[in-house]
Parts: sequence; structure tokens; C-alpha cells
Amino acid sequence: MVIFIRIPEEIEIMRTAGKILASVLSRVVSDVKPGISTFELDGLAEDLIVKAGAKPAFKGYPPPRTPASPGSRGAYPHTLCTSINEQVVHAIPSKDQVIQSGDIIGLDCGVLYQGYYADMAVTIPVGKISSKAKRLIKVTKKSLDIALNTIKPGIHLGDLSYAVQSYVEKNGFSVVRQLSGHGIGKNLHEEPTILNYGKPDTGIVLKQGMTVAIEPMVNIGHWKVKTLDDGWTVATDDGSLSAHFEHTIVITKKGCEVLTKI
Repeated sequence: MVIFIRIPEEIEIMRTAGKILASVLSRVVSDVKPGISTFELDGLAEDLIVKAGAKPAFKGYPPPRTPASPGSRGAYPHTLCTSINEQVVHAIPSKDQVIQSGDIIGLDCGVLYQGYYADMAVTIPVGKISSKAKRLIKVTKKSLDIALNTIKPGIHLGDLSYAVQSYVEKNGFSVVRQLSGHGIGKNLHEEPTILNYGKPDTGIVLKQGMTVAIEPMVNIGHWKVKTLDDGWTVATDDGSLSAHFEHTIVITKKGCEVLTKI
């Protein structure tokens, strides 16, 4: 396993990439409303990324090879992932997919800037949603906040994973186990793999200068997921709602810096 420690010059480039991505996703979020298609949101994201001097990180990305997606077909065709309701991640935008009031939508996006990547996701409500959906979004976002507050040099990766899992399960939800967070830098996905479940005092020791993407994926129902026929969209196996939040961070001397903070 090769885990990179970034030098200050690399971190500065990733900091700029993160600012670009956060700005883009913030604008996309502001345009989400009933009646807009996910294809329109995707076009907006791509236009904004290109105007900022970056490139979409997901467009043309090779298909995943995980237990959740053994039969993926072809490279990812768009800039955004637009996952609605029971869709967990990697849902492909479509002109035919129109957002409805009462939906929750996960928006996942990445940028490539001067040879370095940033990756980020949020889940937001569309119009009036159920109280349970509101709670799912709140708990998922809070689990990411807990992860970020746990991170510091010297802890084990399992400490981070356990912090997410224990909080989510204490609130009656489940963390997806077939998908994970990841290292990030010159590649969109690098070591280490960052599970959202685990045991304290296990796994690698985190070090200052590591850059990683932390991304809890939380289901109202069971943690099992499945890949749909398009080869990309991952959905809950039982049809329950799912939420997803993600930040790219760098581990600092005493904690971490969020590079994709809105």
C-alpha cells in the first residue's frame, strides 16, 4: 500500500481545486428545484468547472470494480452524479429524470485542477420532505462532521471508521459497507480505503500531510446495496432512502483542514 504525504505546494493546488469545487456545487445546489432535470444540473456544473479553469473529474472516468458493481459498462459519461431517494451514489444524469417535490438528491462532483483532484458530495431536500428523510440527511451530515472532528495525526483509521458507524447506528440507520472513502491527490482514488465501519485501534496510523476524501453513505434501512442495469447507479437493496456527504481534507498538525468547504 502506497500512501502519499503531500508537500505544501501540492496542498496549495488541492486547496484551489477544493475552492473551485465547493463554489460549483454551491451554485448547483441553489438551482435545484422541482421540475428541473438532472441533465440540466449536470450541464451547469460542467460549464462552471470549465469557466473556473478546471476539468470535470468524473467525465470519462473508468468503471468501478467493487463488489457493489461487478458489471459496470463503459466510462462515466457526465460531470455530476445525481442520486435520488433510494439511489446511493453514481446515478447518471438524464433529460428524462425530473426532480420532484419530496425527493432528496445527492449531488456528487469532482474536479481536476493542475494535475490534482478534489471530490465532494451533499444531499439536499427538494421542497417538503418527510420527517424521516430530514433526519436521515441530518444524521448523515453529522456523521461526516464527527469524522472530521476525529481526524488527527496518530489515530488509527479504524478509529475514524468506528466514529462514523457508532453514531449512525445509534440513530437507527445503517452505513453502506460495499463502498468507501479514499485517498485523493494526483489520482481521484488512491490509498487508503476509508470504510465507514470498523473497530478502534485498527488499520493504518494517520499522518500529517495525507489527503483523503471522507464520505459517509447512510441508509434508512439495511446497509446492502445493488448496482442497477446502467452499470453505475448504486441503490439500496431494500428500496429505502439513502444520503451521502463528502469532503476532501488534508490532515494537519492538530486535526484536518477541509479543502472543499462551502
